[in-house]
Order: sequence, then structure tokens, then C-alpha cells
Amino acid sequence: MEQKLYIYSSKRINLMDIKADLKWIHKELDTVKDPTLIEAFKNMLKYRNKLAPERITIERYNQELEASEKEIESGSFYTHEDVKKIAGQWGKK
Repeated sequence: MEQKLYIYSSKRINLMDIKADLKWIHKELDTVKDPTLIEAFKNMLKYRNKLAPERITIERYNQELEASEKEIESGSFYTHEDVKKIAGQWGKK
């Protein structure tokens, strides 16, 4: 049976905080003169784009949440202690 680890976060991202952060980042980037730092930022953004999955619909998101909740209700999950034990075995023979 395939086991999946789901991590839920209750932290909500405030749109105003994001806008303020972006404004600050833009302002700071305008002052950067170091070509190495600029290249590093460019590479991070390119890498992020390679990893970013396509956005899913709200319906698909809700289906995935329901499926996850059913797996949890059926006992198909690992506790934190289970994960620590499993990780402790990594690299051991």
C-alpha cells in the first residue's frame, strides 16, 4: 500500500503582506549592482519555474483534500514518531 505524508498549514497568507513584500523586493532589486547576485536571483527564479506545477482548479483541490481526509480516517498515515523511526533507518543496512 502506498503511503503519503500530508502536511497541513493553518497559516493564511495575507495578500497585503505579499504586496508589501513584493514592493520591498522590487525596491531592493533596483539597487543591486553585483552581477553575481543578479545571476543568483535569476537562477532561483528560473529553477522555481521549472518546479512550479500547473495550477489546479478549486474542484480538483477539494477532491484531493477529500481523498486525503479519507486516507487519514482509514488510518493510512504515519505519525511523527513513525516518520522519525523510518528516517532513522535511512542509510542503515
